[in-house]
Amino acid sequence: MNKGFFITATDTSVGKTIISAAMVRALNYLGYRTAAMKPIETGCNKIDDMLMPQDGLFLKNVSGMDENISDITPCTYENPLSPLAAGEIEGRTVDLAAILDAYNELTKRYDAIVVEGIGGISVPVTKDYFVSDLALQMGLPLIIVARPTLGTINHTLLTVHYAVAKGMEIAGIILNYSSEPEGGVDEDTDRKTLESVTDIPIIGVFPHLADFEEETIDRATMKSLNTGILKNHLS
Repeated sequence: MNKGFFITATDTSVGKTIISAAMVRALNYLGYRTAAMKPIETGCNKIDDMLMPQDGLFLKNVSGMDENISDITPCTYENPLSPLAAGEIEGRTVDLAAILDAYNELTKRYDAIVVEGIGGISVPVTKDYFVSDLALQMGLPLIIVARPTLGTINHTLLTVHYAVAKGMEIAGIILNYSSEPEGGVDEDTDRKTLESVTDIPIIGVFPHLADFEEETIDRATMKSLNTGILKNHLS
């Protein structure tokens, strides 16, 4: 089995990209030369007739990778929709072979890999292939990113139960402040509740960042994430 993690979330815009970046930095800190991958990105900007994956480019830069962006994000779409819907509008289905070829090449060149999914775990990639199928085919344990806000218990448990039913390994949960804390009671109790109703470790509570500079990400990563849990899954 390849070493690394597949980053999924309870919903879209929960902060998978910043957590993926933090994971790359954490694994590098643990001594693993780590690649990042965002296999599919929708909502890309078109520049000179080329679709530019912003999340993919961010992960490439944070990871310090020399590979072409097409190796990190093989499939890009302009419409900010599920890959299935975007592909139908734009007349291009997701090239799963290209994704898996790029993935296999990266795993040969690096000690570990962090793969960021798209949306939640059950988002359709094609009519009969979902994000969960991609994670299973890559053989990576999941890290579930959730919001520390009201409603996250239900969303997180639904994601956990879906993953377990699919036979997936879950390495842990990260509660991420993708927006400024509101100071609600739920923010103080979500972690304890999730720990009491699942046997899945909480890897950490990641703070809202003022900027996405590498130093800022590194500082939050070292302060907030339990790298020991990550190391156990890599050994």
